[in-house]
Amino acid sequence: MAKIVVVTGGAGFIGSHLCDLLIGKGFKVVCIDNLITGSKKNISHLQKNENFEFLQKDVVKDSLGIKKADYIFHLASPASPIDYQMYSEETALTNSLGTIKMLELAKKTSAKFLLASTSEVYGDPKEHPQKETYWGNVNSFGPRSCYDEAKRFAETMTYLYIHKYGVDGRVIRIFNTYGPKMRKDDGRAVSNFINQAISGKPLTVNGDGNQTRSFCYVSDMVAGIEKALMTKGTKGEIFNLGNPEEYKIIDLAEKIGKMAGLKSKIVFGPYPQDDPRQRKPDITKAKKLLDWEPKISVDEGLRETIKYYKNLKE
Repeated sequence: MAKIVVVTGGAGFIGSHLCDLLIGKGFKVVCIDNLITGSKKNISHLQKNENFEFLQKDVVKDSLGIKKADYIFHLASPASPIDYQMYSEETALTNSLGTIKMLELAKKTSAKFLLASTSEVYGDPKEHPQKETYWGNVNSFGPRSCYDEAKRFAETMTYLYIHKYGVDGRVIRIFNTYGPKMRKDDGRAVSNFINQAISGKPLTVNGDGNQTRSFCYVSDMVAGIEKALMTKGTKGEIFNLGNPEEYKIIDLAEKIGKMAGLKSKIVFGPYPQDDPRQRKPDITKAKKLLDWEPKISVDEGLRETIKYYKNLKE
């Protein structure tokens, strides 16, 4: 009998890739998504698979009707700044009330639980690179707090359910991830730059472009997410998942412009409030406990992503 895996946010960018991985490993996957930022297109190829079930439901408002689960990956939430600021209340509630609901399900079904948190819990970090032990530098009263603070609360509730109720839970903190199925209009650096470049538009860089980010290809990310839940001895642990190779945003824009085969002009816009100046994961813990690290180089991953968007255009 196949083990039952629940994936919330399973029609989203990372969630749909995770569903693919789990189906490929022989699990029965129950994908839950309200399609605010996810898309049925991301999972359309799975719909006829007898081991795949899609529930268009909201983890905050709807009764999920799930009686059995062996594993729960809780990924539900808008994740790009443009999305979580547009859906600020939904984001805050999905990561608070929605997380509690999924932890309750884990408690009732004795399922192993994984919370997909974010590098945003570190805020604009005063520690570089960021280790899991860093407490962060986060504004609780600003345009990003609906996401940052809700994820911090979600981590707190996961800790509570582990220590009060014995739930077999763990937390991952996802750093910037990119690749096919990422929405063209999600407002993130990689998708913005590629789609501006292939449309012959100027590449828009926020601020002076000297802020740094680290970019992990999606296949590497979902491999790490799966390992974080399935590896023995990870109960109560937090793992950074991301690519420790650090890029200035201006350098990324120039690289993408060249790789897309266009001499795109770069224009500079205002720097968003509370946007972190530096972001780079320390993945020592994931390497040691999960035997995980990214395998896809940024150049290789960008080539695949550019190809994906060019095919979308055609």
